[in-house]
Amino acid sequence: MKLSRTVWYAVQATLQLAQLEGQAPVPCSRLAAEGKMPERFLLQILRNLVTHGILRSTRGVDGGYALVRPADQISLLEVIEAIEGPYDASLTVSEGLTEDSQEKLREALSQVTAATRHQLEAIKLSQLLK
Repeated sequence: MKLSRTVWYAVQATLQLAQLEGQAPVPCSRLAAEGKMPERFLLQILRNLVTHGILRSTRGVDGGYALVRPADQISLLEVIEAIEGPYDASLTVSEGLTEDSQEKLREALSQVTAATRHQLEAIKLSQLLK
């Protein structure tokens, strides 16, 4: 599985926030500097994570970002899907394959997708910190 740079930054930022869980909200500038991520790009990612209910943002001088729930209640799948949309493996019908072969291939990919989704859902942010 290959993660896009956007997903990687989202995972990295949520892990940084998980490490600081229970502390004051963390400004985007601090997350960007400590994670060596471009601040403007990270800001868009953080807003997306807020929209999807993974982070909350607080405005003002002491504002920033924090996890909405404890790290042991946020899955890796949630973070990935907040950025990339639903995780699935869609198959474009290929010329040259029989209908039976196409259906078997679709079913095989569907099983792989279901297993991957299940595994990603089982991985919680807190597990990635240990």
